[in-house]
Amino acid sequence: MQLMRLRDGTEVLVRPVEPGDKPLFEEGWKRFGEDSRYRRFMGAKPALTERDLAFLTEVDHDDHEALGAIDPESGMGLGVARYIRHPDRPDAAEVAVSVIDSCQGRGVGSALLHELTALARTRGIRVFTACLFATNHSMLRLFERVGSVHTRNVEGAALEIDVELDTADESTLHMALRSAATGHVSERPS
Repeated sequence: MQLMRLRDGTEVLVRPVEPGDKPLFEEGWKRFGEDSRYRRFMGAKPALTERDLAFLTEVDHDDHEALGAIDPESGMGLGVARYIRHPDRPDAAEVAVSVIDSCQGRGVGSALLHELTALARTRGIRVFTACLFATNHSMLRLFERVGSVHTRNVEGAALEIDVELDTADESTLHMALRSAATGHVSERPS
């Protein structure tokens, strides 16, 4: 567990997701707008089932890791970032980041992805994979700051990407994520 300061000065508690967090996910779902749900799940998802809640909260913290951001004052969940290691590619994991609507654009997702990337590296993960809409420019920019993005497949409006995690030191990665969170776009060195 650690307190992290967002760019607006707000502090959030970042910690591993636990099975007892199911109520936080249920409450957070109510504050996760329809458009956000559509972008995250690449389709309509009106509710979380008991099976969804088990999947989202009962993780092994090695092959399936999930970190949550919590408001330290209210205890409310603000967002989550997770990876699931590919069974046939042990150095690669599918990654996803979700932030409740009222906290989007404040750096919550960047803070979560920063911590998740650091954990993934210590566990031998060198590539994140993701499937997202090509119009999800904020996630694409964020992934570009984490590493080199390569498109594997394009089907309609969806992209499948690989993100080769940079081996830059943590301070460089942190600065890149902060830059991505503020919307400042800078050129990556060739």
